[in-house]
Amino acid sequence: MELYHKRHKTSKFAPQDFISDMPDIVITNILDRLPLQDAVRTGVLSRNWRFKWTMLSQLVFDDDFFKYLSKTQGKNNHVRIISRIILHHLRGSITKFVLFLDDVLVLDAKHIRRWIRFLSRKGIKDLTINNLDVTLLNLPTHLFSCLELEHLKLYNCYFNPPPTFHGFPNLLSLDLFVEIEEDFELGKFLTGCPLLEDLTMDDLFEVSKVKVVEIAKLENLKILSSKFYDLDDISVMSSSTIFELLGSLPKLQELDLDFQDCQLREGGAKKRFSTVFPCLKALKLSIYLDNGMNLSRAFELIRSFPNLQTLEITTTDLYDVQTPAICSQEVEYNTMESLQLRSVTCYSSLLVPCVW
Repeated sequence: MELYHKRHKTSKFAPQDFISDMPDIVITNILDRLPLQDAVRTGVLSRNWRFKWTMLSQLVFDDDFFKYLSKTQGKNNHVRIISRIILHHLRGSITKFVLFLDDVLVLDAKHIRRWIRFLSRKGIKDLTINNLDVTLLNLPTHLFSCLELEHLKLYNCYFNPPPTFHGFPNLLSLDLFVEIEEDFELGKFLTGCPLLEDLTMDDLFEVSKVKVVEIAKLENLKILSSKFYDLDDISVMSSSTIFELLGSLPKLQELDLDFQDCQLREGGAKKRFSTVFPCLKALKLSIYLDNGMNLSRAFELIRSFPNLQTLEITTTDLYDVQTPAICSQEVEYNTMESLQLRSVTCYSSLLVPCVW
């Protein structure tokens, strides 16, 4: 009787594999929180864990992943290893896929075509392709069949959707730093993403590819970030065009506009901007001091955002002339007194302190 009791106590406190007995959805959630290389390595834990990693819903081939491969596998097997991981993923969907490309990764079109085709069948919702190589990456047409996409980030790619493509109906955020075909109607593409809330582009108005009336259709847009370049058609870059754009986005909460490389038409900059935007909470302005949009006009814009909480201004002067104080006494109190600012940051390209 005593022996039986001791055996009972021993079995009661024996180590148990609680994690392996968890539901698959819980194990997948745990694996998704690990770096990809660590998640795949769980396959060596036991026979039961050999293929657990194939339930991953997120595949992140980022800089840390490639640093690990370079240390453990050398630099010649990267494509083969990525292909094995992707094509051995036989269970469940892949909701997030991140791929960093550099000049070390020898990649030809057939590899990226095969990977994207596979993802298009896996219900991909979040896709990032960050091409760090100097050569533009040609995107396969299978990308434009991923209609469940909610988040898309493309860097240094050639963006040329097929004629039958009409947009991503479920897209919520878009980061687009790409080369676009001359005859491609970018504005039409954006209006084909009616749920879009977050838009970041290198140059929103490049070669008149986007019209204000097209952006105005993005009724849900809450975050807008764009850099404007100096083009021959300066009328496209007039401040009145910018103000008209803002007037069409009543839900806008965060705005980041970079004017450091463009010239704004002076007539538009002098025009008073009377519309008020109560929703805007964060504003970033990058200004080239000698381009016609001086700081007093910038503060005239700022006054249109009465509920602004975060303000960041960066100034650039290519002629190395000392950067003036961000605001003079005549505009400082009139502008700031009516705002609800909690954070104000200013930068100068010459590292000259900005005085408030």
